[in-house]
Amino acid sequence: MRNRVDNSEARERVLDAAERLFAEKGYASVTLRDIAAAVGIRHASLYHHAPGGKEELFVEVAGRNFARHREGLGAAIAGAAPDVRARLRAAADWLLSQPPMDLVRMVYSDMPSIDPAHAARLSRVAYDSLLAPIEAVLIEAREGGEIDHRNPGLIAGGLVGMIESLYAVPQHVVTRGRQAMAHELIDALLDGLRPRK
Repeated sequence: MRNRVDNSEARERVLDAAERLFAEKGYASVTLRDIAAAVGIRHASLYHHAPGGKEELFVEVAGRNFARHREGLGAAIAGAAPDVRARLRAAADWLLSQPPMDLVRMVYSDMPSIDPAHAARLSRVAYDSLLAPIEAVLIEAREGGEIDHRNPGLIAGGLVGMIESLYAVPQHVVTRGRQAMAHELIDALLDGLRPRK
C-alpha cells in the first residue's frame, strides 16, 4: 500500500513539473529530460508515470489545468453578486489569480504539434472551461436586459484574451494592480468608450 501512495505522490510531482514547464516554455521547447530534471528523477523513470511520453503528459496536464479553470471560474461566478459587472469582475479576478496560460502560443504552436484528435479534444475542453462560463454570464445578462449584444461568444473570447494579456504588461507599468486594470477593461466593455450625452 505504501508503494501505491509513493507512486501517486511521484506522479503528482511529475504532473506538476510538466504543467509548469509546458506553461512557461510551450510544448515544443520542453523535453522529457527537462521534466525529469525538474522532478529529480531519471529520464527513463518518466515512462513509468507516462508510458505515452511527452504528448501524453501534455494532454493530461493541459486537461487538468482546464478542469481547474472550469471549477474555479464556476465558483467565482456563482459567488458573485448577480449582476453582469460583478460576475465578469469575479471571473477576471479568478483568472488573474492563476498562472498565465499563453493561449495564443497554445493555439498556434502547442496544438499543431500534437495529434489532431488530442488537439481537437483539448480545444473543446478549453472552450468549455474558459469561454462557456463567461458566455453563459453574458447570455443571462442579455436575456435579463442588462446588455444587448448578438455574439456573446465573441465577447467572452475577447474578454479572456484581454485579461490574459495583462500578464504581458511590465510590472513597472502596473501601478494599481492587474486586477484594477481588468476591472477598468470590463467597465469600458460594459459602459462603452463614447462620451455620454
